[in-house]
Amino acid sequence: MRHYTLNNPDDVAREIAADFRKRRIEKNLTREQVAEQSGVAVSNIVRFEQKGLISLKNLIGIAMTLGYTSEIKSLFAQPKYATMEELTQIRKNQNKKKAHKI
Repeated sequence: MRHYTLNNPDDVAREIAADFRKRRIEKNLTREQVAEQSGVAVSNIVRFEQKGLISLKNLIGIAMTLGYTSEIKSLFAQPKYATMEELTQIRKNQNKKKAHKI
């Protein structure tokens, strides 16, 4: 339920970082081991765990190291919609290559 109460990007980033740290520790991996396996500097892993700050490329690297390749690849794989109107618009725009101003 906690995932539905996050209101801003900083909160989401810190939550992802906390979850990463839990998964890293569960696998009994040190930051140094993750750094070595992922090619991400230890300082970047520390900054991510402490502040939630990381580049997308480094996030992908550490996610892959912990076995989350399919989860990270599927982030935007499926369209999300809240109304039937949005779903209709999504279906209408599925084959477009770029968006246009309305």
